[in-house]
Amino acid sequence: MPHCNGGMTMKPILWLAAITAAAPMAVYGQFEFANGKLWATAEERARVEYRANNIAFNNDIRQDTDVWLLQRLRAGLGVKPLDWLKLYGELQDSREIGSTRYPLNTDPEEDRLDWRQGWIEVGNGKDFPLLLKVGRQTLGYGEERLIGAFDWNNIGRVFDAAKLRWQADKWWVDAFGANVVNNNVTSSRDGTFDDRADWADDFFGLYGQCRAMDKHLWELYALLRNKTDAAYQGPARRIYTLGARLASTEKLAPWDYYVEFAGQFGHIQGGGGSYFGETNTTAAVQRAFAGTIGAGYTFSHDWKPRLALEYNYASGDRNPNDGVNETFDNLFPTNHKFYGFEDFFAWKNVHNPHALFAVTPLKNLKLQLDGHLFWLAQKEDAWYRASQTAVRRSLSGAAGRFVGSEMDLTASYTVNKHLKLLAGYSRFFCGSFVSRTGAHDDADFVYVQVTLGL
Repeated sequence: MPHCNGGMTMKPILWLAAITAAAPMAVYGQFEFANGKLWATAEERARVEYRANNIAFNNDIRQDTDVWLLQRLRAGLGVKPLDWLKLYGELQDSREIGSTRYPLNTDPEEDRLDWRQGWIEVGNGKDFPLLLKVGRQTLGYGEERLIGAFDWNNIGRVFDAAKLRWQADKWWVDAFGANVVNNNVTSSRDGTFDDRADWADDFFGLYGQCRAMDKHLWELYALLRNKTDAAYQGPARRIYTLGARLASTEKLAPWDYYVEFAGQFGHIQGGGGSYFGETNTTAAVQRAFAGTIGAGYTFSHDWKPRLALEYNYASGDRNPNDGVNETFDNLFPTNHKFYGFEDFFAWKNVHNPHALFAVTPLKNLKLQLDGHLFWLAQKEDAWYRASQTAVRRSLSGAAGRFVGSEMDLTASYTVNKHLKLLAGYSRFFCGSFVSRTGAHDDADFVYVQVTLGL
């Protein structure tokens, strides 16, 4: 039977006191001067996290429960010498303090001082429809289900990329070529200015948006990920992704909705490892798809109550040895926003109904309750964490499909334009799949985040 952990120590209280004391030094936002020819950006974020049973789901493993402080400082400077020319550089320093947590096969959340962004942008969009941006930069499209900055993470995600935008009044199209920047390509958490792009992982895309209708927007995209080695983030592969997204604009209020579907084809080499269901050791054809649909309504009440329902699906692999990989490749997403805040799921081999209720009892206070249910799309494939690595697998399928459920309660409060607070509690309730494949103690996640600004 799942059972509760033996209570929190003084450690999280001390970390909370630490970030509160440090808050006056923290800044975020943008400040312009010299008539907009120069601008500076800065952000300091501190978050205490307490996690219990988040890796092994086993109360008997001491390292499976821990508390730590995540601290992230960003500072940037931009210059606009000409109306059609911008240059920007940004530094980032990320620290993980006090952690002894059970090791995961994922990125660390510490990356000491390094360049986060450094780009040049040519064009202004007013006199000529083309805009070119080259250098280290963030990429984010749609809701960031496939391409996102992953800003919840203490390090985030950036690319060394070239992006060309063709823009008109009601539509735009981006063409880009990019390589993700991995802070641990050099296998070091201690070095400074050592982050490098993974030149063995090429990412190309066409992404367009049209707002020809006032209350609706639609997006189309074609993506190619060409990974030539298996050194980082799974096997070598060449995967094409074609997709479409339809969503409401603010003019449809009080209703809102979104629909997105994506299909994949191509191939992977040398087996799927912990990233895909196919274990064929030579090569496999890629054939996968994913989709999401959601709608919400905001009631005309002083508290602005909003109720929303969502369903997420991503295909899984039926047979690990048939030479066809049906596990969807989640690419470069911001998964934290979508499949439970404990980060136990990706857009891979999953059925996920989701309900949300939010209220704003005060002008700057928002309370939100999310509920999730999780099943495996294919019971022979793995359960994949938000990092896209497998948690557990039942090759025979005997463990069934139901992985569990999650409840997330969050509160966000904007004290004033200088201070923002975020707090949350999440609990994951283990299902029959977890209990049949090993330890199955329920998991808890508590966090408090402080951000201050100009």
